Amino acid sequence: MIELVEIEKQFQGQVVVKPLSMVIEEGEFLTLLGPSGCGKTTILRMIAGFEQPTSGNVVLAGKVVTENPPNERDLNLVFQHYALFPHMTVEENIAFGLKMKKIPKEQQKQRIAEAVAMTQLTTLTSRYPHQLSGGQQQRVAIARAIVNKPKVLLLDEPLGALDLQLRKNLQTELKHLQRTLGITFVYVTHDQEEAMMMSDRIVILNNGQVEQIGTPKEIYSSPRTLFAATFVGENNVFTSPQGLFAVRPEKLRPQRSEESSMKSGVIQDVLYLGNVHKLMVELDQVGEQPAMTVTIVLDSTDEESWQVGERIGVNWNPKDEVVIQP
Repeated sequence: MIELVEIEKQFQGQVVVKPLSMVIEEGEFLTLLGPSGCGKTTILRMIAGFEQPTSGNVVLAGKVVTENPPNERDLNLVFQHYALFPHMTVEENIAFGLKMKKIPKEQQKQRIAEAVAMTQLTTLTSRYPHQLSGGQQQRVAIARAIVNKPKVLLLDEPLGALDLQLRKNLQTELKHLQRTLGITFVYVTHDQEEAMMMSDRIVILNNGQVEQIGTPKEIYSSPRTLFAATFVGENNVFTSPQGLFAVRPEKLRPQRSEESSMKSGVIQDVLYLGNVHKLMVELDQVGEQPAMTVTIVLDSTDEESWQVGERIGVNWNPKDEVVIQP
């Protein structure tokens, strides 16, 4: 559906997006994930046509659209700030794009009814934006985008301004909506949990370059770089003569006995978090290596009473070590 061919973006000589090639499949939910300033919004804006790549091409459904303005690309963009027209009702806001395209009245009605039903706005069509909650306004922005039946929907941190519970609800709704519509979604977020929950594939970006592309499972269980390993979920990174390797906290096992354990150390903290609890263990210093603290995650079946200040052994299965690049 979308192909990025060696696209690069520079602002005043500064490289913001390093040369990047990527294929986004039809009907895929692809997320660009990374910290602020890593280039993810710039990539989205180049796909949309609001930014011109310094070099490279954007291909949409087999057609090079690098030079085409946004209105000549079959896609819609949803921002964090919904940019609804305050003087128009919900229905008028949704209908705006259809009117601009001079879609016949009957077809407009039918499409609006579909979009309103999908976004659960049926009872709110005559209200104005100021009469709606943040979550309802966001749904109007999405309805306005999907009513045009674009091939691709681009979403730039669309849930960023909402409170946690509402975000959780809308994440589920958006994923369901994307599956129902079969539209290709390209989604920008800095929230790792959101990316893991919603995406078919995730692109991890850092300093304008791709660190890794993969399914949520691949990203979590087989991170390739130090950044990917530490940006998504918690991780314990060890140094060995061969280089770096990471072991996820739930793969570490505490032992009362220090004998036959791979490492040993002292419990610094015990954190109870409902369904799991965490041990923070400062490992003994070995040779020249600096002291390091590891996190061990235990589920609710662990009945042991671990104490701060207790010396313990730490073990793991070598097959759970993931070799990573610095």
